[in-house]
Amino acid sequence: MRYYPINIDLHDQSVVIVGGGKVAARKANRLIAAGARLTVVAPILAPTLAELAKKGALRHLERDYRHGDLAGALLAFAATDNPLLNREVAAEAKERGILVDVVDAPRQSAFTTPAVLEQGDLLITVSTGGASPSLSRQIVAMIEPLFGPEYAEAVSLLGTAREKLLTEKVVNEYNDPVFAELAALDLPALIKNGQRDVIDQILLKLSATGARPGPDGADKKEPS
Repeated sequence: MRYYPINIDLHDQSVVIVGGGKVAARKANRLIAAGARLTVVAPILAPTLAELAKKGALRHLERDYRHGDLAGALLAFAATDNPLLNREVAAEAKERGILVDVVDAPRQSAFTTPAVLEQGDLLITVSTGGASPSLSRQIVAMIEPLFGPEYAEAVSLLGTAREKLLTEKVVNEYNDPVFAELAALDLPALIKNGQRDVIDQILLKLSATGARPGPDGADKKEPS
């Protein structure tokens, strides 16, 4: 396995894209959605990037790349149509200890970005390690019909239930069976079919079970 899969919190983190074309635009949309403070360095921007700059969603340095443009960034993307320039960006990133995605040269990259199927907080990613981004996108298109908006609601509901149980219960070990049972439920199907009353009953039952984990229903205290 060449790459280690990871989810990273980019909220209010500095990210730089060098390049202003279609590839840069695809990267920019997801970076902005993730809350990154995005800077794009390019003499000219693709229409979608220009619109984002106009709205103030990103900072545009309207010029060619200069050494030093990556200062302070957590991530960088070399996304120009000039391989030599992309290598310069990669060299600065390495010099500064910044993770870089060289879009035309995965082997020179510290990371690559996968194709993503997104439903709320549910992210399903597909990667070929940069070997074939088009195949990754095809696979996402194949599985997309299997995961509709009901999955976004199910994940949100599970997150709320988990937070509530962790807040209320003292001993986490008693919550583990509850979390496992929640995850095993086909909540997306119940949501899709509009069975809200069934969901409410299940959650109420599981919450009560988590509060009273003993086989006889008696409350237990954390062992000393």
